[in-house]
Amino acid sequence: MTVRVAVIGLGTIGNLHADIYKEMANAQLVAVCDIDKARADAASQRLGVPACYSVAELMKSLAPDMVSVATGGHEYGSDHAQPTLEALEAGAHVLCEKPISNEIAKAEEMVATARRLNRCLGVDLNHRFTPAARLAKRWVEEGRIGHQLFMNMSMWIKNPRETSPWFQIKALHPHTVDIMRYFCGDVEAVQCFALKAPGRAIFSTAQFNMRFKSGALGHLTGSYDIERGHPMERCEVAGLKGRFVIEDMFREATLYPAGNLEKTVYTNPLFGGMRSFEDTFRNRLGRFVEQIGAGAKPEEIDGSGADGLAAQRVLAAAIVSIQEERVVYVDQVK
Repeated sequence: MTVRVAVIGLGTIGNLHADIYKEMANAQLVAVCDIDKARADAASQRLGVPACYSVAELMKSLAPDMVSVATGGHEYGSDHAQPTLEALEAGAHVLCEKPISNEIAKAEEMVATARRLNRCLGVDLNHRFTPAARLAKRWVEEGRIGHQLFMNMSMWIKNPRETSPWFQIKALHPHTVDIMRYFCGDVEAVQCFALKAPGRAIFSTAQFNMRFKSGALGHLTGSYDIERGHPMERCEVAGLKGRFVIEDMFREATLYPAGNLEKTVYTNPLFGGMRSFEDTFRNRLGRFVEQIGAGAKPEEIDGSGADGLAAQRVLAAAIVSIQEERVVYVDQVK
């Protein structure tokens, strides 16, 4: 089945989404949409598809099977909710950029609306959609890590933007927290410390301590102060039977079996592999299109709206922890 797709929000990421859909064999890009007429018209001309200037116009005139919501807004997430809700109500499945929303109440409404309407809602949690991450997930499912003990996660991207005090936490860490949940399950409690680097007005570097509901322990370091280097992201999960480390989520995954000096290394192949981090978008968007085309049920969606909401709840708990200097239970945060 060819899935008819439209993209809402034509900034840098929205244009990337549109380019990717345009090249997919199982998708047809049918329109682009932006309230900024000039941006919509520019993308329309470049891609050779109609431009729309509201979600209502888009859904009425073209009725796509699914839409990508790649709008931005405050903390990169304030403009996601309204177009998502409008598209869901009008009959489309939705893949929303991360964070699902920078407000928990709106994220809850998005997830509840999709559930009520039996629509598929996904979030662009693209770091889990790499061959290295999928292989490591299989190691976990096969029991090669064993009873989980701890997880260490880190990510840094130089971002000089100054917006809300919590911009780094809300905008960067939907990815890292999703990866932590992907491998180790739900987070029960969080303790977080953050600092403002010299010259910064926001909490630009943070460290989180976590306890998963399984009892395993987690640690996360993130920063908007460090130049993007090699690697910019590191993931480590350890258990009684073994440990794995992933560099940049797509470059290399290494399995270290307990009591065995032989290790297993998967290195991203140059030919036939991932060319750059941009390919994580291709994998994620491709998986959503694949699932929609196959008639997947909403609860079967990889990187679902519920996953996006769960990540934001952990981050909301971290913010309370910074404000009140205490351990915060995720389920108690509203």
